[in-house]
Amino acid sequence: MKDILSVENMRKSDASTIKGGVSGRELMARAGKAIFDSVEWKAPVAIVCGVGNNAGDGYVLAKLLKDGGIDCTIILLEDRFSEDGRYYFDRCVDVGTPDGTTDEESIEVCFIEDIESLSKYGTIVDCIFGTGFRGEVKGKAKTAIEMINVSGAYVVAVDINSGLNGDSGMCAVTSEKDGVGCVVSNVTISIGSFKPGHFLNMAKDVMKDKVNCDIGIRPIEKPYGLVEPKDFSEYFNTRKNFSNKGTYGYTVIIGGSKKYSGALRLACMANAAMRSGAGVVKVGLPNSLYHDLIPLILESTIFPLSDNDGEIAFNESELKELVSNVKTVAFGMGIGLNSEISKCLEYLLGNYTGIMIVDADGLNLLSKFDREMIRHSKCKLVLTPHIKEFERLTGATKDEILVNPIKMAETYALDTGAIVLLKGPSTIITDGVRTYITDAGCSGMATAGSGDVLSGILSAVCSYIPDIPLAVAAGAYINGKAGELAQKKTNSVSMTAGDTVSCIADIISEIGQK
Repeated sequence: MKDILSVENMRKSDASTIKGGVSGRELMARAGKAIFDSVEWKAPVAIVCGVGNNAGDGYVLAKLLKDGGIDCTIILLEDRFSEDGRYYFDRCVDVGTPDGTTDEESIEVCFIEDIESLSKYGTIVDCIFGTGFRGEVKGKAKTAIEMINVSGAYVVAVDINSGLNGDSGMCAVTSEKDGVGCVVSNVTISIGSFKPGHFLNMAKDVMKDKVNCDIGIRPIEKPYGLVEPKDFSEYFNTRKNFSNKGTYGYTVIIGGSKKYSGALRLACMANAAMRSGAGVVKVGLPNSLYHDLIPLILESTIFPLSDNDGEIAFNESELKELVSNVKTVAFGMGIGLNSEISKCLEYLLGNYTGIMIVDADGLNLLSKFDREMIRHSKCKLVLTPHIKEFERLTGATKDEILVNPIKMAETYALDTGAIVLLKGPSTIITDGVRTYITDAGCSGMATAGSGDVLSGILSAVCSYIPDIPLAVAAGAYINGKAGELAQKKTNSVSMTAGDTVSCIADIISEIGQK
């Protein structure tokens, strides 16, 4: 698992490293060298610099490029420098020898206002802002970002794309008229550790690739974790012969209604759960959907429930029998919002003692409950909201969540005791103490049924991975990677949730091999 540090954690860790004896100047030199070694440089190179230490990394890089015989130009926004940045800038332009002679040419330096276009450069390096950027991009910085984005060059962003928030992954300007509001890079080179802004919200749309360069800064506060296959691969190795279906858990999926194409959605979920390793999958659905579902699933058990007009009706004895001795329950997908469904959810919260994944209509019902019912639930809750559903659960606005998604998810998880899986371009998983991010997923998954597939996967992996937060992270990773593979086989426009299900087995094979 790789570390992800908040901007504040990174700032404190950087200061602690310097206090421990490694100078800021030395860290800047390491950063510049790491950038130099990470890119196949296409000359000529333009390094666009702001006024802080991010620019200082660029000056170190400029000297290394020059020494390596690669033509480069430093383009300044202002004639201002940080202390360490000034030191390395002077090394770029002061090439005099002790006897007053000059043995090499200094690096060309110019100002952004003196340039009409950056199109002549093969590579452009963005050293305008660092991860501490806040607010709105204005003035010369806005001009420089716009020029970089229309240059046609190969763009390298240092630490994070200028204009992108290091904690939230949000750009300050997003309108068509004003442009994307941040640098769009071919590669972003993170320094020290990844930051949340490398993954969340708009990040995937503005950085095609990203790498991290370790320069010897150790976190002093607990980092977030970037999930990798090795973190849970042991659970996806070849299973033992001395085992049976009960070894890997019974799971129940409760949902569906005639109004929301219930049979198809439940079949997709059931197949996702089976492909993800559940021992047995039972599907609890309105009795009126029973015959519709039979042709769609072969491996799962169907459990018809009393219904009224195509929606499940509360029947305590039926629910008790359905969830008896099962490890996991997934509840809420396409189930409806009537009072009978609400009673079903209330019953499960008060009586079921396993792990319950709640999604879709289940989350919308839960948002209407007194939060004390969630806090005192007998089952371990795994909540899987997208932003709109999380708005309803928390009472916060969309904008409040987007600018601080990790903190909002952690706070809600701590308050309720639930595990929160907050959906987005990258996924946040937290129990309030441990926080994971999965970078898996693609734009083609923005289609009906993708959340159902995730819930099906989660219902399976949570039945046999004992560490529940890690199990949820593993499920999110499998779902995202299966979606990526499905998009490669189809395309981002045409793929369906069923395409993701068809790729689950391939992803689990890959994970097991690691």
